[in-house]
Amino acid sequence: MARSEGRQRFFSALLETCAQHGEYTSMLVGGNWSACVECTHDAEKAAVAAAQVAWRGQLAARAWDARLGRAAIPERFADRRLATYQPTCHEAAQALQVAQRYADNFGAVRRSGACLIFCGDVGTGKTHLAVGIAHEVLEQGGQAVFSSVIRAVRSVKETFSKGAGRTEAEALRDLVEPDLLILDEVGVQFGTDAEKLILFEIINGRYESRRPTIIISNLAIGELEKYLGARAVDRLREGGGKVVVFDWESYRGRREVVS
Repeated sequence: MARSEGRQRFFSALLETCAQHGEYTSMLVGGNWSACVECTHDAEKAAVAAAQVAWRGQLAARAWDARLGRAAIPERFADRRLATYQPTCHEAAQALQVAQRYADNFGAVRRSGACLIFCGDVGTGKTHLAVGIAHEVLEQGGQAVFSSVIRAVRSVKETFSKGAGRTEAEALRDLVEPDLLILDEVGVQFGTDAEKLILFEIINGRYESRRPTIIISNLAIGELEKYLGARAVDRLREGGGKVVVFDWESYRGRREVVS
């Protein structure tokens, strides 16, 4: 916009030319000449749009923080991603492929309720892959929750005591409603009938609502029934559920040998 000096003034107004919008009337207001009205409107709209983008970004960041907090992923595993998993053998690479397909197609997985069972040797990356899937579910806008079996059972048992802050139904709902539930350390618990009943309530509730569950255990697949019960294992394997056996050398052991 160029101001033409020396043009005739009428009632403190000048006829100016905007390079973008053409001629406009510039008014003397408070000792300053007004700019092109269209340019001013454009700048105001741009400022409003930028503020809306920033506001939506803040809302998205808060929503992400809330989902991540509810996920309860232990700090030790918080940085685990599928992209950072380093297969040490062909079988480990196949396990990564299963996990990546599961995460990439989680929309279909969520509709079918297909579960995963990661079982086998210690230190082979079971938790890494499960948490990597959880992060991708969170990034897709879903809710994933990580819990050890002991903590999940305890959260339900605590509601049995007098004066508990929430009901058994509420505790179960927290474990049944997330889009993805990861139950770690299956086999560390005692395997009592009470534990099996609680775990069946969780797994069956998710099965009925087609919500997928990932089980992590150092046990062989044949030993899971002792700690989960036959009915629960049957639910996990129904509807396209997959078992991935991690039977290669511990990554941690290999790293210690190398170092």
